[in-house]
Amino acid sequence: MGMIGGGLDAFIGAIHRMAVGIDGMIELSCGALSAHPETAIASGKHLLLPPDRIYTDYRVMIEREAQLPEGERMDFVTIVTPNFVHFAPAMMALEHGFHVVVEKPMTFTLEEAKQLEQKAREKNLLLCLTHTYSGYPMVKQARAMFREGVFGKIRKVWVEYPQGWLSKLSEREGNAQAAWRTDPGKSGKAGCMGDIGTHAAHLAEYISGLQITHLCADLQIMVPGRALDDDGNVLLRFNNGATGVLMASQVAAGEENALKIRVYGEKGGIEWAQQEPNTLIVKWLDQPTQLLRAGGNFGDRLSSFAVKNCRTPAGHPEGYLEAFANIYKNFALTLTARLTGTEPSAEAMDFPTASDGVRGMAFIDHVVASSSSEQKWTPFQL
Repeated sequence: MGMIGGGLDAFIGAIHRMAVGIDGMIELSCGALSAHPETAIASGKHLLLPPDRIYTDYRVMIEREAQLPEGERMDFVTIVTPNFVHFAPAMMALEHGFHVVVEKPMTFTLEEAKQLEQKAREKNLLLCLTHTYSGYPMVKQARAMFREGVFGKIRKVWVEYPQGWLSKLSEREGNAQAAWRTDPGKSGKAGCMGDIGTHAAHLAEYISGLQITHLCADLQIMVPGRALDDDGNVLLRFNNGATGVLMASQVAAGEENALKIRVYGEKGGIEWAQQEPNTLIVKWLDQPTQLLRAGGNFGDRLSSFAVKNCRTPAGHPEGYLEAFANIYKNFALTLTARLTGTEPSAEAMDFPTASDGVRGMAFIDHVVASSSSEQKWTPFQL
């Protein structure tokens, strides 16, 4: 793996590296870890990268890695930069024949996302998007249950993602994460909805197996002086006739990362909360409520997709890092199968792709358009 961004002065790069290390399948072999040369060099030395594979410019890294023999160069590149620096390195990597893992949202604009999807298809390369919450075993269990139809036709989807960390004007108080995430020139046309609303929308579609067809949005800037939305509510319609509600807020003072989803069919439904990730609550119309737990004790009741993404026996909590690692593990298994000419399992191929990235960017576009429009419902079109 090569990495672009994620140096010592960054947050999410370290998370990616920890996740990569959990299964021992991927080695960080090179990096252009910062736009600041001194930080890039210091970060590479800190991570014990070979001196000749510490780069100060991602363009140089991609070109030089492409010139190395196949067994020595990086197999794929991970891009962990702010949103506005996703497209160019991802496109360049694809053009030079490298598979790509990229942070969400995939790009700065919907048009860029479509171009990346087309390029990956044209080059027959993998593009993985790190929608972390789809990596949790009990999220995969919920998805499997709806795919099997055990709850009947889906009728209702509720998903909420409240945070409180932007309850003050932190972007003007030296908070670097807040500064770029609330800057339209770096984050894009949406703030809260682009940052965490896309996670909620992806989770709703991932678990239900449905697609959003229409939405009606109300976005707000609650903190005076902020340039992008920090709070929003969205009504949803899905392609089977189901309806939904999506709430995302970064001004819910006191909340941490309280992502929660509930999905209901004709016969019952599920509830899952990110802050209690090992538990899936299963509710039935005519039976007692069940608690399904990740781990060995309930292996015979869980789908293969859930079981293959658990690492520890029941009662040993697996959380955010392990979910992140599941994205990388499945990507690595799929890439390894491709490199060795074998067929990856369905479980291995279960990770977010470029098509998810395009839908995420379309969600941002339509939510912003809907919020500023007098029209009640906005069609969801790619």
